[in-house]
Amino acid sequence: MSNPLLNDKVLERNASKGTGWAASEADAGKASAGTWAPPVTDGPVSPWAGTARMTASGAVSATLVLMALLLVAAVFGWSTVSEPAPGQIAFPGWVIGAVLIAFVCAIVAMFKPNLARFLAPVYALAEGAAIGAISHAYNIEYDGIVLQAVGATAGVFVVMLVLYRTGIIRVNDKFRRTVVGATVGLMVFYGIALLFRLFGAEVSFLSNGSLLGIGISLFAAGLAAMNLALDFDFIERGEREGLPKHMEWYAGLGILVTLVWLYLELLRLFANLRERS
Repeated sequence: MSNPLLNDKVLERNASKGTGWAASEADAGKASAGTWAPPVTDGPVSPWAGTARMTASGAVSATLVLMALLLVAAVFGWSTVSEPAPGQIAFPGWVIGAVLIAFVCAIVAMFKPNLARFLAPVYALAEGAAIGAISHAYNIEYDGIVLQAVGATAGVFVVMLVLYRTGIIRVNDKFRRTVVGATVGLMVFYGIALLFRLFGAEVSFLSNGSLLGIGISLFAAGLAAMNLALDFDFIERGEREGLPKHMEWYAGLGILVTLVWLYLELLRLFANLRERS
């Protein structure tokens, strides 16, 4: 899958829980199996008629709230990193714990979307604090790089939204399969690189400014951008399928996960470019 939160399986699973306006296929089958059914009238009202449904505007609102929480937490994370001496960085150890909390929240939300309204804010706060600390460490090493990465992330988001809304990028089955396959392959590659690091073998070309490292960073950033198109498509289809209201927070969480990934890839890309210059 691409973004593990916003994918077809999640959409289908939540759309099949009876949250739509129409009667289920099982109920329709009973009515057509020769059993008597009362004539159609204006009442009583279906028990699902009052169920709040997901809307694109609601997903946008949830995303904005989560972004605000992430930025507030990032300011705190930024303040915990210092430079006691030139070239030395005092980096807090709690960052690993914050990353693990954010990871657990995302995984639990993937299997329990109805908890997203609670888990998404926790993810935003934990991930924001970690991102703030990481960003300050990068900025100490490469002055001004954070502003570049933030601006580039916002720019990519706006461009992808425009391309998607104007139909220049069309999310069809072929597009989904391509992006999903490439994303899975990249995640496997990163996983192998992490294993090498755990055993003491540094994958130097990922961070030494080599042409290969820059190329991988460009590919990863582009892939993260393509995942934004899949996220937009999920929200649009979720509104059309009448998913339950809590899926707005779930969609906002998915967008935030993709944006964090995109930002970190751009941060690493700019760092590699600085190393090469």
